Amino acid sequence: MLLTNENYFSQEADREYLSVSQYKNFMGTLGKPACEAEAMALLNGEWEHEKTTALMVGSYVDAHFEGSLDLFRAQNPEIFTRQGSLKAEYKKAEEIINRIERDELFMKYMSGEKQVIMTAEMFGANWKIKIDSYLEDRAIVDLKVMRELHKAEYTKDYGYMDFIQYWGYDIQGAVYQEVVYRNTGKRLPFFIAAASKEKETDIELIWIPDEHLREKLIEVEQNTPKILALKDGGVEPIRCGLCDYCKHTKVLKQPIHFSELLGEV
Repeated sequence: MLLTNENYFSQEADREYLSVSQYKNFMGTLGKPACEAEAMALLNGEWEHEKTTALMVGSYVDAHFEGSLDLFRAQNPEIFTRQGSLKAEYKKAEEIINRIERDELFMKYMSGEKQVIMTAEMFGANWKIKIDSYLEDRAIVDLKVMRELHKAEYTKDYGYMDFIQYWGYDIQGAVYQEVVYRNTGKRLPFFIAAASKEKETDIELIWIPDEHLREKLIEVEQNTPKILALKDGGVEPIRCGLCDYCKHTKVLKQPIHFSELLGEV
């Protein structure tokens, strides 16, 4: 299947290729546990992630820098008030764009070729990536719009951590770097170009060292066979019992003991 901007996110493309977002649907991240049953439902078109305002604001900023903001506005009329002006959240998105564009170094990192699609065979699977800013022979850059950039995220098993590891953006960096390497023979540094939604927008260019990316790539290699088995139907997906999909499709079999309500604390 030849991937284009038009079919990149299609169900057909997701069946043929693995992507970082699909990988995280199946395997989760340090901050967001996965549900195999939900991942399969997403893949089969039986379930959709909620289109939240937080995600839409990030998509608004992404669309501006890839040159498709007019199309994004036309396809999402809900971002406007009845009077035709942008809702407050998207006015903030405009502020974020303006803050980014007045920083010379940030814009230098965002000056590469936009939305570059690459594919590669890795670990028995076909992978697809779409790079926000590809600086050929120099760097891979991904744009992120976050609530805050320096907030310490917390999980029970791992303690406090940065948003990069919490949301698995280091996994993304590992896959992107390896796919580019397999296409070009060059292992380029990976950067997150990040901006916050705070009252005063914060900005950072964040480098993830190659040593850390190699560790995450080993995890990806170890987990890929399980994902392929799930996609091929060779393994029955496990329900987490806690996500919206599991709640929506839950069928009660018998009463539970009250001590089961908290699960593993």
